[in-house]
Amino acid sequence: MDDLHEFLRLYFRIGEKDIEAVSSLFSQETLKKNDFFLLQGKVCDKFSFVKDGALRLFSVVDGKEITQWITLPGYFITELDSFTFGSRARWNVQCLKDTTLYTITKEDYLIMNQLVEGWLALEKEFIVHCFTTMENRIFQFLSQTAHERYACFFENNKELFNQIPLHYIASMLGMSAETLSRIRGNGKS
Repeated sequence: MDDLHEFLRLYFRIGEKDIEAVSSLFSQETLKKNDFFLLQGKVCDKFSFVKDGALRLFSVVDGKEITQWITLPGYFITELDSFTFGSRARWNVQCLKDTTLYTITKEDYLIMNQLVEGWLALEKEFIVHCFTTMENRIFQFLSQTAHERYACFFENNKELFNQIPLHYIASMLGMSAETLSRIRGNGKS
């Protein structure tokens, strides 16, 4: 759980005692390639830290898969609306390869406020960080051309291009696989 400890240290700036208390609420979970962490329409009752592997958040709209995000090791995964409010998930979350997670249930997650002094403020800061990341992604999506979106994404996520099928990346960037292939073929990135 060293990866989880480091993440808690970095993002929540809590001491070792609190790190041990929080991490004790997580249990290791292993999923195989193509297993689902969450199915669209179900309620998400878990929040996980990705130790290794990769997961894709996607939805099926009019028979077409739309990839919202790909999560790699060192990040958390959940369907936040469903986890927080108990609503039905809009997204499927599926493993793109064998994946190991540290998972906390909703019930145990709620205990963290009692375990760590000031947890609500730390949680708020973390959620604001996640929200601003999403805002930046939306801004790029609305203000950049397909080539600019690709170039920016490639610059910040080079490791994905050797691990993830390109049609998932194209979908996440809001373009067809053909457009992504054409942009990559132009050699501008």
